[in-house]
Amino acid sequence: MTTNLGTVPTSLEGKIVTPSDRRYQMFRSTYTTVGHPAVVVLPENASDVAAALQLAREAGLQVAVRSGGHGLSGSGTNNDGLVIDLRSINQIEVIDRSSGLVRIGAGARWAQVAEALAPHGLAISSGDHGNVGVGGIAAGGGVGWLVRQYGLTIDHIRAVEVVLPDGTTVRTDAETHPELFWVMRGAGAGAGIAVSFEIEAMELRNVGYAQLVAPVDAAGNALRRWADVTARSPRELSTAVMLSPQGPTTVAVITAVVTSDNPSVIRDALEPLFGIGDVMAKQAHIVPYTELVPRFHLHANSGQMPSSTTNGLFTGLTPEAARALVTAANAPNPAFIQLRSLGGATHDPAPSDMAFAHRHQDILAVASTFPPNERTTLAAAWNPVAPHIDGAYINFESTRDEGAFARAYPGETGTRVAELWKRYDPDGVLRLRAPA
Repeated sequence: MTTNLGTVPTSLEGKIVTPSDRRYQMFRSTYTTVGHPAVVVLPENASDVAAALQLAREAGLQVAVRSGGHGLSGSGTNNDGLVIDLRSINQIEVIDRSSGLVRIGAGARWAQVAEALAPHGLAISSGDHGNVGVGGIAAGGGVGWLVRQYGLTIDHIRAVEVVLPDGTTVRTDAETHPELFWVMRGAGAGAGIAVSFEIEAMELRNVGYAQLVAPVDAAGNALRRWADVTARSPRELSTAVMLSPQGPTTVAVITAVVTSDNPSVIRDALEPLFGIGDVMAKQAHIVPYTELVPRFHLHANSGQMPSSTTNGLFTGLTPEAARALVTAANAPNPAFIQLRSLGGATHDPAPSDMAFAHRHQDILAVASTFPPNERTTLAAAWNPVAPHIDGAYINFESTRDEGAFARAYPGETGTRVAELWKRYDPDGVLRLRAPA
């Protein structure tokens, strides 16, 4: 088989999608970004991934890697390059029920994972939408509905199968290739392509689920009360807040998840939230964990939500930071602001344990803007917030420049990440350039 790419390996026959292929519209984009790649490769195993990398080398094409899900940053596609789409590498296997150890293909999505683990009474904290792909979140961090009880997804990775940029496939864990294991948990996208993960899941079937709506004053006092409540809450409680402009005012739409099916535990965890302000709506239920990341989330990704996104981590909320966040959400050209509670188990690992060093922060704030002029709008809305942040999370960053790298990988962590990216990808095949 030959194309304008040159000679395509026999192993990739039927797994190549070019612009003339009727499947191209299905595979060229992420949720947030319409791409125009020269070719999309659909590998089924690690050998296919290695062959795709070799094809990209020989054709001189930029590489983008997609695990099949949302891809909020947009880095899962490109223009005129080669996209490696891992969605067919989606196997899910319980290796050891007693320890909760499972093996998950990088192309699986979390609705599929939750559904497969539910009969075993297991769950993994894994993003907040069923369409999120395993590979992207598990290489960068993993802030999910169970984050304060479970920690980040990467905190429970016990081994990774990785295709290195030179085509070599290795299994890395704490004893085997420990430097690669370190960087694959938090900064994996610049070192290699993860094709599967061994992760320890937690025992969980049902959770408490509540939604509250409360007004937010312009000074941000209600936001600060939410931050104080969540910082003092038991680990069972994780929350997410969406700031929604309602005319001249702003409301906080709060989703709360309690990792328990005990009504008294759920009630005790939720009760302090009712004191953050004039709570206008209260709904609480006990639901299976699968309802938080359900199968109906598994939509196609066709660039249907074009946007630009940035984020910041906070250690508490100062009055100035809270006010800036409310202003950004309610400006004439607003940003869509979401906040997630951290703390609890996210503080357990040492900052040096893996390439995600942010182990003292309590809050993650994410800002997104939409066409037209989304980048200009985002900059204007976020500039007053930026002086108050204490680091950032790479998976919620559309711009992968040196500033974003420094926020995500500060100090000695950044130095080590940069060195390892250059060691494992000296030719820049993955095109995630670390600062020189």
